Amino acid sequence: MSGVPSNERRRPDRAALVIAPVLFAIAAVIWWDAGRLAEMSNYSRIGPATVPHVVAIGLALLAVWTAFEAWRGDFPEREPIEVKPVVFIVAGLAGQMLLLKTAGFSIATGVLFALTAFGFGRRKLWISLPIGIAFSFVVYIIFGRFLQLSLPAGPLEHLFF
Repeated sequence: MSGVPSNERRRPDRAALVIAPVLFAIAAVIWWDAGRLAEMSNYSRIGPATVPHVVAIGLALLAVWTAFEAWRGDFPEREPIEVKPVVFIVAGLAGQMLLLKTAGFSIATGVLFALTAFGFGRRKLWISLPIGIAFSFVVYIIFGRFLQLSLPAGPLEHLFF
């Protein structure tokens, strides 16, 4: 076909061929949901549904482009996935969700910080855990006290406030 030897032609990218319909489905859901918002704007052509419609159109175009490029096999070869860092990050997210109500924002988010750092190669949990808790406590003070946002308080937050 286009002068390229058959052994150099790339096959369609199956992962991208799966991603394209998912992108299109997300675009369809956004378009449908924005269509319900359009009923609220009576006096102007630009309303609360305008930006979601633009986002949906952009995602649909991206889906078509992704499918086209995937079929042609133009995506670069992907590096192999390292599972271990992903497992630690997901474990940190799960730990944060499980600890949020009982341990509070600072401790739960500190656990997330420490496990994410561990996943990225920082192997000293005994250092990264207190740093994560201290950083999260500062974030709690800024958002929970100064900005008056409702963040779950635990024993550490109750100790100071």
